[in-house]
Amino acid sequence: MSTDSEAVTHGVRVRVRSRYLPQRSSPEAGEWFFIYTVRIENEGEHSVQLLSRHWIITDGDGRIEEVRGPGVVGVQPTLQAGQAFEYTSFCPLPTPVGSMHGTFQMVGAGGDFDAQVATFTLSEPLAFN
Repeated sequence: MSTDSEAVTHGVRVRVRSRYLPQRSSPEAGEWFFIYTVRIENEGEHSVQLLSRHWIITDGDGRIEEVRGPGVVGVQPTLQAGQAFEYTSFCPLPTPVGSMHGTFQMVGAGGDFDAQVATFTLSEPLAFN
């Protein structure tokens, strides 16, 4: 698995890059803090709108948490053909490594669809040494 991911669904490209934040983490208290930046690009011919998100978060012990909600970072962006939207969010974990993947529920000229978010790793750099 990579700390970066990329997937294309119905002309919507979703790229993610994650990073460990040691200054926000407390390993002695069992908390590792990660941020991830998502870039959503509309490569299709018609506008699309992001309605909601569904994340599946797996920690290093195999525990799974699902997160669902409207929009991303408080907005439901509409992307015209050729436009992109980027945001950064965070994920605390009880282990130094884990992964995320999911979908963005979109609506476009052809109806509703789920834009895939390929699996990416959340990892403290020293976790694999």
